[in-house]
Amino acid sequence: QVQLVESGGGLVQPGGSLRLSCTASGSIRTSNIMGWYRQAPGKERELVATATTFGLINYADSVKGRFTISRDNAKNSVYLQMNSLKPEDTALYYCYLYSLKPYWGQGTRVTVSS
Repeated sequence: QVQLVESGGGLVQPGGSLRLSCTASGSIRTSNIMGWYRQAPGKERELVATATTFGLINYADSVKGRFTISRDNAKNSVYLQMNSLKPEDTALYYCYLYSLKPYWGQGTRVTVSS
């Protein structure tokens, strides 16, 4: 059984920063993909950023230059540093792990508003 536990969401003003964290536990392959997706109200879930065990990183165009994903493989953890936040970044952010199959966290809410 694989579990993902997220933390770090909250309310922030436009231009502010937040850092999301996610730790996976359970039976996890050494080689895997971890990352973040988000779902805004009335919209489909979309990729934010992913990172492989070996450091291959992918970002959505909408967050390039503002968000930074990082990993601690020893802790099975992934982080998302979000800077220069915009109201359109408001969404439920889900931690994602692919280890033979996809796993999802419960989501952490990010609200960007003045």
